[in-house]
Amino acid sequence: MLNDAILLVGITLMYSTPLVFGALGGVISERSGVVNIGIEGMMVIGAISAASASYFTQNPWIAFLVAGLCGAAVAALHALASVTFSANQTVSGVAINLLAPGIALFACRSFFDGAAMTPIVPKLPKIFGDNAFAGTIWANLNLNVTTVIALALALALWFVLYKTKWGLRVRAVGEHPAAADTLGIDVYRTRFICVLISGMFAGFGGASMTTAIISQFTQTAISGHGFIAMAAVIFGKWTPQGAYGACLLFGCTQALVVLLGGGNIVVPSQILAMLPYFMTIIVLVLFVGRSVAPKADGVPYIKGSR
Repeated sequence: MLNDAILLVGITLMYSTPLVFGALGGVISERSGVVNIGIEGMMVIGAISAASASYFTQNPWIAFLVAGLCGAAVAALHALASVTFSANQTVSGVAINLLAPGIALFACRSFFDGAAMTPIVPKLPKIFGDNAFAGTIWANLNLNVTTVIALALALALWFVLYKTKWGLRVRAVGEHPAAADTLGIDVYRTRFICVLISGMFAGFGGASMTTAIISQFTQTAISGHGFIAMAAVIFGKWTPQGAYGACLLFGCTQALVVLLGGGNIVVPSQILAMLPYFMTIIVLVLFVGRSVAPKADGVPYIKGSR
């Protein structure tokens, strides 16, 4: 029984980690007043960037950083459209989600002789090493270093948003940008920076999938994870700690899919594949009306408006 519980915890933490990175990106962006529907596309770019960089450099740490930079680069396009030019934020995010899979596939075919997936790439290390718990039930915990990084980022983001002057400015820009502007806060710059950070976190999420979980990029490596992360943002009431907890819930759902798929109970694979997305819909139906987004979330700011 304890063995099964440890296995469930280990798989939950493993599958929740990419979601945590994406959800934290959603939190920082929306707290500043910019809806980032493009989290999914940024995670896809991060996934292919990390897998490619890990293969060519044979260093997954460099690959992890490259993924963050590539995610931020894509986010810069979203920031340019939605912040600088006051374009519709949802349309901009959807455009990124449509373009990213095509760009990733094109890059994969270009780098790997027409293949639709990368070769197996070097992985980021486990926290305790492969042999730390060998022969014990704790071997099922199987924690990757990205799990610790995700938790550290969640704690750091909470501290920045609620315990620092810059965090107060970010929240002010997301709630009352006109009032923040009158106090000398640069609304455009603050939002631009937050969107860049959002893309960087999403890139890390993609990297954690391809360099920590499946060890390669495939077309289905990121399949709805960005949208589940956005659901976690709503469920978590736009707070880092709430989003982290929601990601653990969705990760637990994925863990149950894995355990039920290999267990004694016969459950159709199609039903199991639907379970994480079904849980996402249920959570949104039950909690979206109770969650209150920042007042200026999704509203382009025009200087001088009130």
